[in-house]
Amino acid sequence: MASIEAVKAKYEARLMELPNVAGVGIGERAGAPVIKVLVTRKFPKSALRPEEVVPETLEGFKTDVEEIGVVTAQPT
Repeated sequence: MASIEAVKAKYEARLMELPNVAGVGIGERAGAPVIKVLVTRKFPKSALRPEEVVPETLEGFKTDVEEIGVVTAQPT
């Protein structure tokens, strides 16, 4: 079985092409590692086309979609 880092790297570009996806990372949910998909806004699956839905798992690792809002650069 591939590592979660390898699976994230394999699917990151494809996930970034989905609507509202702002980032992809690795996190934890209920004590298990997950692939975090950060979105500007969450929508119900019924509002998305099938090809726009984040898969529930990627090669055995669960995904976790988290709404983070719009990301903007802050002045330094």
